[in-house]
Amino acid sequence: MRAFKTLSRSVLLGAAAGIALFSGQALAQLPDPGMQIERGVTALVVTDPQNDFLSPDGVTWGVVGQNVTENGTVENIGRLFETAHEVGMPVFVSPHYYYEHDHEWRFEGALEALMHQIGMFDRAGPLNLEGFEGSGADWLEQYRPHIEHDHTVVTSPHKVYGPETNDLVLQLRKQNVDRVILAGMSANLCTESHMRELIEQGFEVLVVTDATAAAQVPGYDGYAAAMTNFRMIANHVGDTDETVAAMTAAYSR
Repeated sequence: MRAFKTLSRSVLLGAAAGIALFSGQALAQLPDPGMQIERGVTALVVTDPQNDFLSPDGVTWGVVGQNVTENGTVENIGRLFETAHEVGMPVFVSPHYYYEHDHEWRFEGALEALMHQIGMFDRAGPLNLEGFEGSGADWLEQYRPHIEHDHTVVTSPHKVYGPETNDLVLQLRKQNVDRVILAGMSANLCTESHMRELIEQGFEVLVVTDATAAAQVPGYDGYAAAMTNFRMIANHVGDTDETVAAMTAAYSR
């Protein structure tokens, strides 16, 4: 049974606002439904906090590095991990791994094909950690204490972009979580796909806009695309400062 809301243990981010109407047409002012951060039903979910996305040595740094740096993504994900563990909020990590048998797929989308070609997130096998430590599939080193933590749930890997192929939703449901603070990589791929599926599954979702980043190449801006869709679909979008303050306030009352 869903927990009753208690204002003493919750903080609302965002506020309802009407859509402006002129000449019978809705203009660009979208409502902001907001999301209540509440003890016991809210969790932090981080997608792909791994070297291939977030380290200068990662295979995608050439296309994501500028956006990661501009957003302060590495530091901001770290702040969310740290705050969640300080206040006692549940943390879930949804990683991306490819094993040798995944390279036998007979058809792929454009970026799936690219990730396989460049060896992104490669591991020797699901039961084999040979060569894993420090590899592109490994965690960013400064996140290790937060991810290899007694109260962090690391789900089974997702295989394309969304959590439909892993156990994230099951793990959230089993802890009675129905509201998610979402961060991680990459904005218009795995992070957006997780946001969409969680919304479809009935969760409320707050996306932390500067705790993600995306590829930016001539003619294509993955970050701008994701921000448009986050704003149109999620319950609320906010930056790390706002989110950390709200997490702390919700757990300190």
